[in-house]
Amino acid sequence: MITKEETLKLLAENIRVERARRKISQEALAEKANISTQHLYRIESEKVCPTILVVANIAMALDIPIDKLLPLDELKK
Repeated sequence: MITKEETLKLLAENIRVERARRKISQEALAEKANISTQHLYRIESEKVCPTILVVANIAMALDIPIDKLLPLDELKK
């Protein structure tokens, strides 16, 4: 079974990597995803568990499929 901690860690890491790859600040990504900068910071810091809608908004803001942020196959390993 996949733990909450493992899921949050992978999600946070993938958001940071994709954001850095696109050279987008937390502020810019948060605005595009329609969330607060503080909320995005907490997600990237593994302090909160975002809803699936927030994850979908972040994926859309990064113009990537949601499974790039949360690849469940990776978590099964």
